[in-house]
Parts: sequence; C-alpha cells; structure tokens
Amino acid sequence: MLCSNLRPALPHLLWRRLAGTATSRTAAVKRPEILSVSLAFEDPSAFRVKSLGELLRALGVFRLCSFPVLVNNCGKLMTAARTILGRRGFSLLLRPTVYAQFVAGENETEIAQSMGKMSLLGLRPMLAVPIEEDLGESTGEKRYDYNMAAMLECVRMSHSNAWSKDPMMQLKITALLSPELCVKLTTLIAQQPYDLSLLVRAMDGEMITFPGLEEKEAAHFLCGLQRLNKIAEASVNKVRVLVDAEYTYMNPALTLVTMALMKKFNKDGAWIWNTYQCYLKDSRSLLLEALHLSQAEGFCLGVKLVRGAYMDKERKLAEKECRVDPIHPSWEETNKSYNGCLDVMMEAIAQKPDRYRTIVATHNEESVRRAAKRMEELGIQKDGGSVCFGQLLGMCDHVSLTLAKEGYPVYKSVPYGSVEDTLPYLVRRAQENRTVLQGIRKERDLLRQELRHRMRRSMRGGS
Repeated sequence: MLCSNLRPALPHLLWRRLAGTATSRTAAVKRPEILSVSLAFEDPSAFRVKSLGELLRALGVFRLCSFPVLVNNCGKLMTAARTILGRRGFSLLLRPTVYAQFVAGENETEIAQSMGKMSLLGLRPMLAVPIEEDLGESTGEKRYDYNMAAMLECVRMSHSNAWSKDPMMQLKITALLSPELCVKLTTLIAQQPYDLSLLVRAMDGEMITFPGLEEKEAAHFLCGLQRLNKIAEASVNKVRVLVDAEYTYMNPALTLVTMALMKKFNKDGAWIWNTYQCYLKDSRSLLLEALHLSQAEGFCLGVKLVRGAYMDKERKLAEKECRVDPIHPSWEETNKSYNGCLDVMMEAIAQKPDRYRTIVATHNEESVRRAAKRMEELGIQKDGGSVCFGQLLGMCDHVSLTLAKEGYPVYKSVPYGSVEDTLPYLVRRAQENRTVLQGIRKERDLLRQELRHRMRRSMRGGS
C-alpha cells in the first residue's frame, strides 16, 4: 500500500546534499572576460541620486561594519544596548542608523515612502518578511498561521502598490513548516523520494498518508502545504515568489515542496522560484536536475542564483558529524561554480525564454559583468523579463544604480517590520554576510568621493 504513494519522481541527486557525497559533475566553462566600460562600477556619480543624509548614514554604518569584532558580536552588543537603553531608547538609536540603512519601514506608509524613492532610482523592491526558524525554534501551528497571514499581506502590498513592474517577494518555508519536520523529510526522501503529485493532492486538501511520518507530523505537513498553497494561489499571475534556500540538512525537503508548488502553479509562467547556493559542491548538478525535472513535469522554472550565506555553520556541522564538507574549498572554486551555473541558466533562457527565468542575486561585480556579457552574446534582451539582477537593500548601491541606469531590471531585497521584529533577521544577515560587509571598502571609497565632490561644489557656490 505504501508503494502506491512513492516513486522516484525527483532525481536522486536532489537529495544527496545531506550525505555530503555529491560533487559537481561539470566544471564551469571558461570564457574570455570582456569587461564592459559602462559596468566598471568605478563612477561615484552613481550616488548622486542620494541625499547628503543618506551618504553620511551609509558611510557611518559601513565603517562600523568594517570591524570584524562588531559584526561577529552584533547580536550580543544589541542585546546589551537594549538592556541598558530600554526598548524605546534602543529603538531611537537604531531607527535612524542601521535600521534605516537596511529596512524599508514598519508600516505600509513608511514602506511606501521607501519604495517610492527606490522606484525613482529605477530600482524594484523585492519584499522580504523577516520570519524564519531553525532547529529548536518551532513555535506551533498558531504562529505558522500568523506567519502565513503576514506573507499574504506581503503579496497584497507587492501587487496593489505601483512600486514596480513584475513584482517579486521572498519566502522562507521554515516560517510555515517546522525545521524539525524538514530535517526528517530530508532523511526520508534521501532513501525514496515522494511523488510531487502526492504533495499537490495534499495542497488541494486531500487527506494524504505520507510514508515515514507519524500521524502528528503528517498533520503538520498537511497544514504547512495548505498554507503554502494559499500563498501561491494569492500570488500567481500577480507576484513572483522566490523561495529561499537554507541549510543543507533541510534543503532537500524545501526543494521537494518548492518543486511541488512549481508543478501546480508554474504551468504557464515562472511564479514560484527556487534558490541555488553556488558555494555548495553539488549546486551545478542540482540545477541541471531541476532543469531536467521541469522539462519532464512540464512546468516553468524560476531560479535565484546566490553564492550562499551559511558557510561557517555548514563547515562546523560537517566536521562535527564527520561528513565531507559540502562547501567548495576556496572562494575561487565558488566563483567558478557560480559562473558555471550562470552559464547553464543563460543558455537555457536563450533557447526558451518563456519557460525559464533567473535572478543574478550577487554583489560580485565580476559575476554581474559576466551575466551582462552573456546576455549580449546570446541575444537576451535587457527588458525581456527572463534575466534580472538582485542585491540587498542598503548595500552594493554602486552596482544596483549603475545597472538600473544601463536599463537592466534590478531588484533590492527589502525586509520590513518593527525594530523588534527585524532585529533577529538583521543580526543573522550580518553574521552570514560578514565577509561581504567587511569587504565593502570600494563602496565606502565611492561614497567618500561623492561626498568630497559635493563639498567642493558647495565651496564653489553650487557650480
């Protein structure tokens, strides 16, 4: 009886991350680098659209981020500051500084003001509800229902406001489904994958028996799938939902769920997207398997390409569990992996632009230039909708603004919420991206150049 609910619908390689045994099958194809003069990202005039206050705030925040001791201990420092200053005092300190740099606002009015400024700069918002969980943080069905309501509100805001053409939003499945269940599912499907149709039937409200899950776990899985189904139903043909990847010990389960959503909702367009972390050794293989699966199942594939943000924790966990490190051994290998995956998607898009889409989500200038060059070589239109670029709000603006000026679609990942709600999110992002934060010297230098330019112009009487 159990066998009727199982078949190898998803290629086995999709579930091999947990074991840490898969390696990239194909090396990235080397191509001559031809750097576009317009995309050198050396021009401080990109910041000319920013106010003096925004320049000074960015310089101050980036200066603080350049100290490893502050970034590595930001969680403890913020907790201590909140204890000393109190909730109100702490909010007054953070709101005009770190919060204003990286968060859009607390309510729709504040968010709308931030998004209006962004739209004037030619940038598109990609709203991100700052909710996620890791092992040991599960909060129960009521909290997951509350999170679903917050995400439905995110869909509404993204669609109803004229902030950008082709709106996008981010979603973390662990805000709707417990991490513990995702880990167990990862173990189960490593042995025998679930059929995607099984999950689709569960999304439609059918009472499904999931092999290997206890009754309580199966009930929670059903609830989680139906929450995701409601969000997808609300967003299809309105807002593209980009599902984030998380840790390797749960990613296969997240991919399973995301592929089921794609099977149901991506028949005529890529409304649900999956994320591929190119610092993983098996990222290229997983991407190729996803392309194959989308062809076999007949759905459109949306791909968010990132390098990855959980490197330290992944490596420590692999060492602790005596597993092979799933992360590429060097920055150079990660770059090669990212560029290889980028080439795979560009070539797929060039052949079937209506079936495949990708967002080049990176702060790496070389990868951005490579993507722009490949688009030119393959005849992919800048405004065709198949390829776009993405960076974090408050960071890498010299890249984002230059790309927008050159006519490329550029999204900024935009978290929103109160100081209290966004604080855990900001701390995690700071710690995960500390190498990026500590390496923003170029952006600081360009900000300083623009500030000096304004001072000289002011001294000359505004000429």
